[in-house]
Formats: sequence, structure tokens, C-alpha cells
Amino acid sequence: MKIIKNIDNIPKDLTGAVVTIGNFDGVHLGHKEIFRKIVKEAGERNKKSVAITFDPHPQKIIHPERRPFFLLSPLNEKLRLVESCDVDAVILITFSIEFARITAEEFVENILWERLRLSKLIVGYDYAFGKGKGGNAKFLKLYGRRLGFEVEEIGAVKTSGTIFSSTGIRLAILDGNVKLAAEMLGRPYSVTGTVVKGYRRGTDIGYPTANIKSEKVIPATGVYVIIAEFEGARHQGVINIGCNPTFDNEEISAEVHLLDFEGDIYGKNITVFFIDRLRDEIKFKGPKELIRQIKKDIERAKEILSSRMKDMAP
Repeated sequence: MKIIKNIDNIPKDLTGAVVTIGNFDGVHLGHKEIFRKIVKEAGERNKKSVAITFDPHPQKIIHPERRPFFLLSPLNEKLRLVESCDVDAVILITFSIEFARITAEEFVENILWERLRLSKLIVGYDYAFGKGKGGNAKFLKLYGRRLGFEVEEIGAVKTSGTIFSSTGIRLAILDGNVKLAAEMLGRPYSVTGTVVKGYRRGTDIGYPTANIKSEKVIPATGVYVIIAEFEGARHQGVINIGCNPTFDNEEISAEVHLLDFEGDIYGKNITVFFIDRLRDEIKFKGPKELIRQIKKDIERAKEILSSRMKDMAP
């Protein structure tokens, strides 16, 4: 997959491409349906499929007061996920205050038409762009007829009445509903981070943990069933997200306990796939009560994971 970072240097072989535009944070099943569509139509036309996206995420520039703003997929992960959908090229536009002032008309005329001479544009059901979000599907269809390209709006992808969206996934994760997030993503939600040293209380009570620091959305406090991946291997485990109230900690941490691994992984990168939520975080009377609950959590985690390890494909 080609990654084009300079819109003034768009290769000639992308002329007449079938194009989509979006932030594509998380690359969920709704996004994948759009990518499937542009790849299929590009093949039928003997043209290239192109996704136009932005970095940093526009919300970080337009609404700097909204902090923190958590990404579902940092740029490298997003590009990898788009590539897995067989898209031919991504045009990566640097989003800035200056770019935010570009009108929808200017974007269509100067980028989509002058530089790409696109043959078709496919957008999601609620996508809008340009200054004041003037570039909606109705606007695009009018402009397409005038300039000579087709426009198609893809309907919402949903399950049980829930529309798949990056915002919906973000809210599900923040609520601890990692199963719903996985349903919308089409894969378990994951975070990748570096293992840092924590309080080491897990080691003291016989259940050593790895403390993970990541820039992505961390699920709500509680205990989760996870699969961890590092150095090319996968390991079953549980993760506690919270303040460890039994020990009166104040800082929220994400501490992984691997069920089938012994060794030092401090300083290493680890990816954690969230499979299910076991329970809320609880303040126990003391370490003995905590240990009893940890044993129950591990047994329950093993039951849940027994049918997942072989067929999981993030």
C-alpha cells in the first residue's frame, strides 16, 4: 500500500481512483465495509482504490479544550489496518488550523478533482468535511454531477440497533463493555504499551503483574480476561485496571498477570487483547481475601479463554 504524505505529489497512476474520505479511527466494521466497496469498484474499473485520512485527528486541532481525547488506533496501527483491507493507497493529510479553514468546495475542486480526477467517491452515512462541515453527501452528489464523478453514500452498519461508530466504540470501552467494542471492531480491542515497574504487590502475594503504559483508550476500572502478545508468542491472562483500593493506591494502573509465563518482561512492548470483563474493582479487607478472589478470577478466565485461544484473529 502506498502512503502519500504530500498532496502535491500524488502519483499519476492514482488518476481516476475510487476514493473514500474519513478519520477511520479504529478501522471498525463500518469502515471495512467502505474499504471493501472501494476495492471492489476500483477493480471493476481497472483503477486504484484510495483512502484519504488525516493526522493528527481533527478533534485534537479543532477542539483542543477536549482533553484527554483518546485514539482507538494511533497512526501506525490505523495504516496497518487499512492496508489489511487491500486498499491501494492512503493519502495522509496533515490536519492543522489552516487546513480546517478550507471550505468543502475548495477541498473537492483542489484535491479530489484537480489532483486526483477521481471517478467515484464513497463516503459513510454521516460523513461531513470542510469548514463548517459543509461537505455532506448531498453536497458531494451535486458537485459530482457538475464535475463528472460519481458519489455513493454507504448506509450505517449496525447490530441489534447499535450503529458501528468510532465514538460508540470509544464509549463502550470507557464503560468497560469490551465485548460490544469487539463486536463493532470485528476483533478484540487491544492496547500496546511498555511494561513499567509498579508497586510489585502482585509479586508479594504470589501473583506477579506487569504494569502497562499506553496512549490508547484504557477500559473502565475492573478486572478483564485478556490475551497478551509479546516476542511473537501469545499468553492467557487477566488484567486489573484501577487503583488497587485494598492497598489504598491513588494512581490508576493497568496490571497484567499472565497465567502461563514466568520471566522478566520489564521494558518490553506488550499488546493486550481484551476478551471479556470479569468484575468491578473491589476493596478487600486484606491480602488473604484478595488472593481468594484472584484464584476465582483466574479459574473463570481459563474457562472463557479455553474456546478463544485457537480461533482468535485480531
